[in-house]
Amino acid sequence: MKKIIILIISFLAGNLVFAQHARIVTSGTIEFEKTINMFAVKKTVMGDKPDPFEVQIYDAYKSRMPQFKKMASTLVFGDNKSLFKPTESADNNLSLYGDAMAMQFNTVYNDYTTNTTVLQKELAGTFFLVKDTTRKIKWKITDETRDIAGYTCRRANGVILDSVYIVAFYTDKIWVSGGPESFNGLPGMILGVALPHENVTWYATKVTDMAVPPNTVIPPKKGKVMTWAQLKESLLKTFNGMGAPGFYRRKVFAL
Repeated sequence: MKKIIILIISFLAGNLVFAQHARIVTSGTIEFEKTINMFAVKKTVMGDKPDPFEVQIYDAYKSRMPQFKKMASTLVFGDNKSLFKPTESADNNLSLYGDAMAMQFNTVYNDYTTNTTVLQKELAGTFFLVKDTTRKIKWKITDETRDIAGYTCRRANGVILDSVYIVAFYTDKIWVSGGPESFNGLPGMILGVALPHENVTWYATKVTDMAVPPNTVIPPKKGKVMTWAQLKESLLKTFNGMGAPGFYRRKVFAL
């Protein structure tokens, strides 16, 4: 009789664990950590033919600064919408060897029902507001999986801005096709993103399944309104004639 009771308890416990794991999440918050390989990024910013003075500054930087910089951000989602924003302040001014990848300048609102986005960029105290369709990314889903923040995620490879290679991991247990920054478009929530050639990653550290209070997921309003095409044109004008550093920063600011 004891064996039967134990078997029943084990069966019920197993079903409970399975039910919890199988729960579909439609609203909540996700904490992300952005990690940048500063040594690699600053070498990229210098270009292929830096002068001796630039090399000297780079070597001095490597000798006194950590290789990796980490920054926190949060994604709130509900009602098939999401709002991504930094949760810690960042210096968004470019110094001589400051660089765009080490900044957090985007607040991103997406409505996945209407396929619309409102993206606010803050650069050196100036705000821009992109109002357009959600960003289109070409994805190819693979069979590779990885556990992120307690969720089994499937890998997808993509391309953004015509040439920037993306590796993303998404879970179909969260029924919102969003992710950090403006990464989206997979059949579930993106919990991990890596731009291997740009030396940066975003990974979820915590997912909280919860009801989101009304008027929480709302678009930002401050900034000069423009489209994706107008943003691209503005960045071309801003960084034109700056060589390798200008090309790199233009690409990063366009993300």
